[in-house]
Amino acid sequence: MEYKDYYEILGADKKATNVDLKKKYRKLAQKYHPDRNPDNMEAEEKFKELQEAYEVLKDDDKRAKYDQLGHNWKQYQQAGASGFDFSQWANQGAGRQYRTSYDDIFGETGHSDFFESFFGGGFRGGGRKPRFRQAKGQDFEAQVTLNLSDAYHGTSTTLNLEGNKIKATLKPGVRNGQKLRVKGQGGPGGNGGPNGDLYLKINVVNNTLFELKENDLYLEQETDLFTAILGGKITINAMKGHMSIKLQEGTQNGKTMRLKGLGMPVFGKPGTFGDLYIKINVKLPEQLSEKEQELFRQLAALRK
Repeated sequence: MEYKDYYEILGADKKATNVDLKKKYRKLAQKYHPDRNPDNMEAEEKFKELQEAYEVLKDDDKRAKYDQLGHNWKQYQQAGASGFDFSQWANQGAGRQYRTSYDDIFGETGHSDFFESFFGGGFRGGGRKPRFRQAKGQDFEAQVTLNLSDAYHGTSTTLNLEGNKIKATLKPGVRNGQKLRVKGQGGPGGNGGPNGDLYLKINVVNNTLFELKENDLYLEQETDLFTAILGGKITINAMKGHMSIKLQEGTQNGKTMRLKGLGMPVFGKPGTFGDLYIKINVKLPEQLSEKEQELFRQLAALRK
């Protein structure tokens, strides 16, 4: 287990004032807040780390104890768990005895695996009896593959893990590479602790004619020369289904049209969509008859 550097988590110097720490915490907390990052496991864990780091460093007493602990923790890492004398830290300083439970150091529980492991293990200062802590169950991981159409509309899937069938619902707009948490669907907890979680890694296969860029969709649409010149309606196959759009007279080959709100759903924000961009490809007529060629010659002469 690695030492948890609260200063680094907040991006702060060890000499930073409380005002500086507060500014850095607020800026990062806004960035990683769960409301701005729904179902984003990485952002959620980062937000928890920020909360824990700021709670410790904003309090002068807690910060002083953390700084003292950090120095000894580095000794522990260098020597290895069996080479560090916990009792030297627990009893150091003018004959005073420090009680080494997380509760005594910070006055509350459940903030950090780092401190829980360091202070909440087999060693207890002050002659207190060991306390069996609740343990969260094992987290499971699984990969889910779906096509872009299912990602657009949202879908559900049933997984068979450890002999158990688990149904997971995927919201519209889920993306390739996204990692989602299904709370409480992991292994059973110990000593009455909570179940672990199930983490789903999403693999989206694009088997459509659309190209996806962030929340926007791009589609190339073919039309005939006469509709491009004279204008008219063409039918496109959008993600929502078939729909008609109107081409203006004299639509040029390669023109791109933006259809607002017809792109991909924004994950975790119901009713919010990207845009659909249609690139018009004008197809020239082939195998013209003599009469058709003559009419084009007449048209060309009129244009001179």
